[in-house]
Amino acid sequence: MAKPGKNTIVLSLLFFGPLVFYLFLLTGTNNFAKLPVVTEKVSDVTSLSDQDSIRLENSISVLCFLGSDLLNHKTNALNLNEKIYKHFYGFKGFQFVVVLPEGAEADARQLKKELGATYNVDKWHFLFGDREAVQKMFASLETSYELDENMYSPYAFIIDRELNLRGRNDEEAKEEGLLYGYNAESVATVHQEMVDDVKVVMAEYRLALKKNKREI
Repeated sequence: MAKPGKNTIVLSLLFFGPLVFYLFLLTGTNNFAKLPVVTEKVSDVTSLSDQDSIRLENSISVLCFLGSDLLNHKTNALNLNEKIYKHFYGFKGFQFVVVLPEGAEADARQLKKELGATYNVDKWHFLFGDREAVQKMFASLETSYELDENMYSPYAFIIDRELNLRGRNDEEAKEEGLLYGYNAESVATVHQEMVDDVKVVMAEYRLALKKNKREI
């Protein structure tokens, strides 16, 4: 029997690849039809950014607060980079936003360089503000968590295109402290919980786009 040619294999991958990835988004252990909104209309990051293109609205964002000592918490970023970013990097309108206090610029450049050793990091954005601005941004999430004295939180947050904070509201999630955010210090939490929830938000968006196209 003749072996399939390279052209046939390439064409098959091009045809079936998007379908397989879409099914990947719709599968997983999370059975939410939609991921619950736990806080509506959080603040955008426009006051922290000198680039008009960096904002939370109209993007699906993973938001982090890594503090003035962020290199002590770079494992958080590495976990997120490996388990979340590399899988969803190709989606238009997906980004990572790290809010930091002023003075952490040099450490942020070093961390971004480390993250870029394996992946293109043009969707990692580091934004800076004074302590009051960072605290105000964090407070808009309306969580039960607090920033430490260095403006650090171990939690990563999923923000949808309408500036809503997404999370879990079931009893098991509350017991684990995963109602609002995901403890990025734990690779198990990122891998077992957050990956699945990002899939759900992505699938919601894809389905909404298809619905809008049908209604036009």
